Amino acid sequence: MPHFARLTATAVAAGALLLGTPSGAHATAIGSTPVRTFEYSVGGMTMKIPTGCMFTHVIRGSGKRITYQNAGVDCAFVAALGSGFCNWRIDFTYADTSNRTYRTSRGKTHSECKIDPMRNNSPQRLPRYGKACAHLHVNGVRRVSQCHHVTK
Repeated sequence: MPHFARLTATAVAAGALLLGTPSGAHATAIGSTPVRTFEYSVGGMTMKIPTGCMFTHVIRGSGKRITYQNAGVDCAFVAALGSGFCNWRIDFTYADTSNRTYRTSRGKTHSECKIDPMRNNSPQRLPRYGKACAHLHVNGVRRVSQCHHVTK
């Protein structure tokens, strides 16, 4: 229980820092989406991703300028003991307010199996407002996405 209390205190302190930021400063958005349980085949072996993994997307910037962007998977409990995600890649996409994707930053496909795949993306200057998304592909199939609205 002390570990949980320390995490809660850290989360509260981080929230206080974000709330204490003056208006007009850089914006930060962090969101997580659960990775649904799924199975896939690699080299004749069936791989299973159990429940307990979250796909998190972090974005920092101001207006249409993104200064930092990262996405990755964190697994807990039984999911953290598995072989992980094989043949994975993380893409970042940018869409306008009509939900039309106008830019994609396609990640490299990694053939190794990793329990915590992660990718940083380079800073971006967007031509329009809309949304920025991160997508996890495993073995050629999009498995989970997480998006943030980019507004004034």
